[in-house]
Amino acid sequence: MTSVKAQEFESVGGTEMIQKVSKIFYDKVYQDAWLKLYFEAIPQEHIERQQVAFMQAALGGENLYCGQTPPAAHKHMYISEALFLQRQLLLDQAFKECNASSLLIEKWLKIDNAFFQRIVKSSPDECERRYKTDNILNFPKPQV
Repeated sequence: MTSVKAQEFESVGGTEMIQKVSKIFYDKVYQDAWLKLYFEAIPQEHIERQQVAFMQAALGGENLYCGQTPPAAHKHMYISEALFLQRQLLLDQAFKECNASSLLIEKWLKIDNAFFQRIVKSSPDECERRYKTDNILNFPKPQV
């Protein structure tokens, strides 16, 4: 017998849909002139696997996520509201390209938005290194 949470997870497309959205989304991120700067040192396949595991757990599927919380993982990045909105635009495009259900979009964005206040910073001075070897990532928006 499956739980209600598992049924809800499958009703929004389950792991397969999360993988599809994540793949299309990160294809866009790694091609975006601004966002790709924050991911230069991270293989796309790695970040996709982390995103899938995180969202799968957050949306009620099996919890296989063993990474940092989003605030801890992003504390060395100057993420302005404009950068967050650029990311949001690409995620919205990925949802549309995947024909994601409105329920999946609503649940996913609720999770994303729950971290907004803890990830978006008003100044690079709010950034902290995660490790002694970290650089603070702060890239101006490229003029395209």
